[in-house]
Amino acid sequence: MPHRLDRLIYRSTATRPTNVLVSLAELLGESQRNNARSGLTGALAVHKGHFLQVVEGDPGQVDILQRRLADDPRHRDIRVLERRAVDARVFDGWTMASATISPGLAPELDALLAEDRPSGQRIVGLMLEAVARA
Repeated sequence: MPHRLDRLIYRSTATRPTNVLVSLAELLGESQRNNARSGLTGALAVHKGHFLQVVEGDPGQVDILQRRLADDPRHRDIRVLERRAVDARVFDGWTMASATISPGLAPELDALLAEDRPSGQRIVGLMLEAVARA
């Protein structure tokens, strides 16, 4: 039986300015180290004062990450957009990729996040495109 994977997609509000490159680099570095230890992969985007993250891995490790995020003072108003079992990783090889939301992608992301129940598949596609452009 194949090992089960979960994919978590969430957005949260940043409690500090997100335009400070040093703090973003620190956040990405910390995420990469923690995720490497936990066997998690994914991508992180920062957009208009919000974090958008896709994380994939063992369900137990995803649970631990969710608890850690809830206690992280850099986030508030964490909203899980999707959590489901998946057959394979989309972000395999990226412990935490930086997904840069370019002006060309921003309107699509804005429209997605304005929906009550945005499509996880569309978010993943947008994040993959953002990572490819970074």
